Amino acid sequence: MRSVGPALIVACVVLGPGSILTSSKVGCQFGDSMVWLLILAGVLMVGAVAGAARVGVSFDHSPCTELAQRLGRPVAVLAGLSVFCIAACFQFSNNLGVLASIEPLVGMQSSWQAWLLVALNVALIGTLFGLKRLYPLLEKFMMVLVGAMLIGFAVNLLLARPSLTSAAAGLVPNLPPELEGSFWPKLIRDETGTAQLLDPWIVVQGLLVTTFSIAGAFYQAYLVKEKGWTTAHLNQGLFDSVVGTSVLVLISLIIMITSATVLHGNINPGDLKSAADVALQLEPLFGVAAKWLFCLGIFAAALSSFLVNSMIGGTLLADGFGFDARIDSLWSKLFTTLVLLIGMLVALLTDPESRVPLIIFAQAMTVLGGPVLVFSLGYLLWRGNTENRLSLPKWIGILMAVSTIVVLVLAGRTAWRLYLTYQS
Repeated sequence: MRSVGPALIVACVVLGPGSILTSSKVGCQFGDSMVWLLILAGVLMVGAVAGAARVGVSFDHSPCTELAQRLGRPVAVLAGLSVFCIAACFQFSNNLGVLASIEPLVGMQSSWQAWLLVALNVALIGTLFGLKRLYPLLEKFMMVLVGAMLIGFAVNLLLARPSLTSAAAGLVPNLPPELEGSFWPKLIRDETGTAQLLDPWIVVQGLLVTTFSIAGAFYQAYLVKEKGWTTAHLNQGLFDSVVGTSVLVLISLIIMITSATVLHGNINPGDLKSAADVALQLEPLFGVAAKWLFCLGIFAAALSSFLVNSMIGGTLLADGFGFDARIDSLWSKLFTTLVLLIGMLVALLTDPESRVPLIIFAQAMTVLGGPVLVFSLGYLLWRGNTENRLSLPKWIGILMAVSTIVVLVLAGRTAWRLYLTYQS
């Protein structure tokens, strides 16, 4: 247990309401056939998290400070600002995720929803500034939320009674017919000239980026420093990386197989607009109790991602500008508060259509931020091992190389989709 903590926090931020919805949609649309892709994304995440852990213990300073000293302050600012913008833009979805997890159970009025979000954000801000040592409490809190997720989702899987043969067959790489030969988005115009964006891979891309998150992996370098680990703790860091990421993949796999068993072929994946919709679809088969358990898992996922997502944005922006990057520092707390307030205000004051530009902006920042972070992580990993004369395991080097290619391809694909969206 002493070797587990930082990567579990990373898993909690990656596994939010969006990840639950994406895993459910993939299972609903493709059944068990994409299990192999989820496992592959998890393997890449293990390599990136393990590499980031080695970066964290290899240097005396924080990652962006090391980047500034070696490559210049603009590189550090670019990395920190990219992550901050992504975190701030998507924080509103975490606010909505908290509401979505409770709505099927209590059916609150809109005024009460607003007060709940305000109270939650105020409580978190008060916790940030009220605690002198945040990391130990954060670690224990994330463990509790992971336990809630496992219980909530695993019970539904047991009730679903999935076919082990079908799930095992999904480990063999295979593409469903609708995905063959259509990796890049296309713009199709009908006889009237109306443009329609065709992108059947978008839900699969969502599965990849909600499991293999380079921004989440990058934050591992900061968390191992908060843990107090040094180069003497490399084995603990590796164990932590494997366990934390395995928990992330396991929960996503449970959700995907449950959806494949219960929803595949029975409902339209387009009907799943939020993670809470999945719980509502399960109620007719499993009853109210199972819906409550599933909503418990959604709430735990939303709350964990809610807090740590803000901390990632705040910490990296502080570090990018050269301020103290410890999560207990004043600057990190101020920028974390800014992320929390942006997410809350967007969720409270804008309608769904008005949020679309923010989502597009966040996607644009992902195009820029993803390559910056993966190259920064690779560079620091190489320099850290060289300067400290550490032997880098070959498997980490190979996975980091593959991860770089995957990040670049996904960034290019996102850029092309944004261009087609503008054209239409």
